[in-house]
Amino acid sequence: MRLRWLLALGLIASAILVTTVLWDRSPVRTEYCTSKVGLVDAQIDLEQAKWSSLMAAIALRRGLPPRATTIAIATAFQESKVHNIDYGDRDSVGLFQQRPSQGWGTPEQILDPHYSIDKFYDGLVRIKGYERMRITDAAQKVQRSAHPGAYGKHEDYARALASSLTGYSPAAFSCQVNAQERGNADQVDESVQSAFGKTAVRGSKDTLTYPMSGPPANQQVRGWALAHYLVANAAELRITGISFAGRTWTADDSPEGWVEYSGADATAVRVKTN
Repeated sequence: MRLRWLLALGLIASAILVTTVLWDRSPVRTEYCTSKVGLVDAQIDLEQAKWSSLMAAIALRRGLPPRATTIAIATAFQESKVHNIDYGDRDSVGLFQQRPSQGWGTPEQILDPHYSIDKFYDGLVRIKGYERMRITDAAQKVQRSAHPGAYGKHEDYARALASSLTGYSPAAFSCQVNAQERGNADQVDESVQSAFGKTAVRGSKDTLTYPMSGPPANQQVRGWALAHYLVANAAELRITGISFAGRTWTADDSPEGWVEYSGADATAVRVKTN
């Protein structure tokens, strides 16, 4: 009898332990990003967010208008679904399915998104008046696709993403991610500097501050472009929190998106990795 009681107590204790472990475990979330601008709610996966945010950052670095980012994103949606793929029609590879045989570069170069995005913009800025063209026409002049009308069907998504990721739609881009382990501030800053070019930064080992300079309107646009870029790359860079202009986003509460936060400076973007 005593043995039976001991066995029963052991089973109960095991059940309590397992239940406690399962209860304490953070729920696994489906990770994705959204850009809500006007009536458009553009939902994309994390890789699409990463490359779309890079297109916006590089356009800003080059001094290009949001229209250029819209055209680039729409083109990438059609060519690769905004995934950096190493295959395609004939020798096409990368985000824009650029072909080495057509002078876009080597396969290795084209598969580097920084290179391929710059090359796309190189082609776009050579087109006189591209800012006033229909998106599908401007994209076709760069790509010379066999399906010239296909780019236009991605215009709504591309326009919403470009508007938020270039900073013209504040707090409009957010990602739902899983709770993050401690990240590396140096890696975060390396990503920012590589995407946006030389960017002023100060901070400690786990908190970085990016001060915004210039007129208030420019600070807001630049600040939201950077804040949205950080959110788009938060899962990969293991960012735990971002704040700017009265709003904050945290990985732990990422399903809530950007929430009001009185401690968020309107002249500086702050990012945490702890």
